[in-house]
Amino acid sequence: MKIYDYNGKKNVCGDRIHEARCKLRLTQSDLAAKLQVAGIIIERDSISRIEIGTRFVADYELRELAKILKVTVDWLLSDDEENEKN
Repeated sequence: MKIYDYNGKKNVCGDRIHEARCKLRLTQSDLAAKLQVAGIIIERDSISRIEIGTRFVADYELRELAKILKVTVDWLLSDDEENEKN
């Protein structure tokens, strides 16, 4: 399987996940625990790697992250440049 990067990262949602997690005052461990309760087996270090962009995020993980972080999938996938245009 070929590993793809986009602008040097393996995901585009890491910064947004970090932002939303911090707004809710959740630690990376808290977020990992909530994902585990939802049936997604993930560890704290994987949350860290998602946030810095060195880990891919599966679509089912993204959907659960949006629910837990109380944001939309669209928001997680957007960036500040897109928001400035609107």
